[in-house]
Amino acid sequence: MAGLFRGLMLEAHGGGAPRDDAAAHRDAAAVATDGDRDADAPDVAPDVAAYTSDGAPSGLRSDAAPSDGAAAPIADGVDTRASTPSGLAVRWRRLRTLMRREARATLRDPFTVTMLIAVPLGALLAFGYTLAVNVKDLALGVHDASGTAASRRLVAELAANGTFAPRRFATRDRVERALVAGRISAAVIIPPDFDRELREQAAGGRPAEIQVLYDGGETVVAGNAEGFLQGIAAATGTALVRDQRIAPGGGERTNGGGAPPRAGTATSGVKVVTRVLFNPTLDGTPFMVAGTFGFVLTFLTTLITAVSIVNEKLTGTFEQLQVTPATSGEIVLGKILPLGAVFALDVVLMVTLGGVLLGVWPKGSLVFFIVVACFYLLISLALGLIFSATSATAAEAVQKTVLFSIPLNFLGGFIFPVRNMPFVFRQLAQVLPATHFIEISRAIYLRAAGPLALLPRLALLGLFGVILMAMAFRTVARRA
Repeated sequence: MAGLFRGLMLEAHGGGAPRDDAAAHRDAAAVATDGDRDADAPDVAPDVAAYTSDGAPSGLRSDAAPSDGAAAPIADGVDTRASTPSGLAVRWRRLRTLMRREARATLRDPFTVTMLIAVPLGALLAFGYTLAVNVKDLALGVHDASGTAASRRLVAELAANGTFAPRRFATRDRVERALVAGRISAAVIIPPDFDRELREQAAGGRPAEIQVLYDGGETVVAGNAEGFLQGIAAATGTALVRDQRIAPGGGERTNGGGAPPRAGTATSGVKVVTRVLFNPTLDGTPFMVAGTFGFVLTFLTTLITAVSIVNEKLTGTFEQLQVTPATSGEIVLGKILPLGAVFALDVVLMVTLGGVLLGVWPKGSLVFFIVVACFYLLISLALGLIFSATSATAAEAVQKTVLFSIPLNFLGGFIFPVRNMPFVFRQLAQVLPATHFIEISRAIYLRAAGPLALLPRLALLGLFGVILMAMAFRTVARRA
């Protein structure tokens, strides 16, 4: 306890903290003053105050034998005041002062206060919306080869409750190209003889059929969308068959023998024939392997780069670089290119390891994937340099990187598909470079997409690269 007093007294008088930190001096001095005042207070028990530091009563010889009925000598090193009510009050006042000091230190830091308040609220909203399993406004391709009132009613029912956002395509080939490019997650193909099949079903024939195509690469979306499509098609098909059985004059249609359809015949609605593209077994491993590249190349690359300039500032080597003839642009390139080469090797190793151990190889061009991944590395490295140049300590740079990784995990599509999110969060996800790279990675890995199909996302990724590289150059030059 005496050591605690000496440490707090040193801090109060400038021995343990810089003299310009007046708030810290006042807090430490308050602790020391409370301890000294409580130690000299008259309410301390006389038998405690009468003992010296070696446990002997003041004014008595330490070797004197205690009289009968007297208390035994107190052992060395025991704080006798802590065992008395007044001693507990002393310790409580010291603890209260220390807690007040820590609360003041925390509230003085705006960044810490923001993290304590904003992060839990943001996590609550992100988890509540992105982890929802319901399908809402999912892009659904529609090829209506029938063009009848019955087929138009089926499409209207698909869009009625907000589950799907139908997009019409003139041909089946355009529907499949949209699935490869990732513009839609599922598609409905209505055959030309859909209306005739409904009439035959009403007369007791087999059920009418529609075909549904799924992007099997996104297993979560495929599973959820299939259940909704089955339910809507069954309900709408039952209503269409019932309408077909009603004769124009209000009577009930009859089959070829003049008798009404048998009870229970063909009342199951429209039959949905499903076809899963790109991942027929709906295996979730390819989905996660392709997304892992985006997570690793964003989080780990940014984290390692973020602490580089901060550490060099602390060691003084960054100032040595500034006095050399090298420009700020050369300094930036000299930092990110070696790291980029190392992480490019990591990409090759990850592709090899995923293929050999997990059996997941890119269905598209491997060279194209590695080129896109290397370009994305430059974006992540530039982002790490921005975090590093704008941070005073390595801990602050790490905190910024961790805060950036939270929306990456839940809004960037690494774990949960962006298409399954509400509209607002889908738009927020578009401002993250990781969202576009993860989508490109999965398109190459799962759908064998090429540069032409991915041209819009490649253009956005290039725009992000130009903006972040320019910001990195300016930020480092300003800090130089």
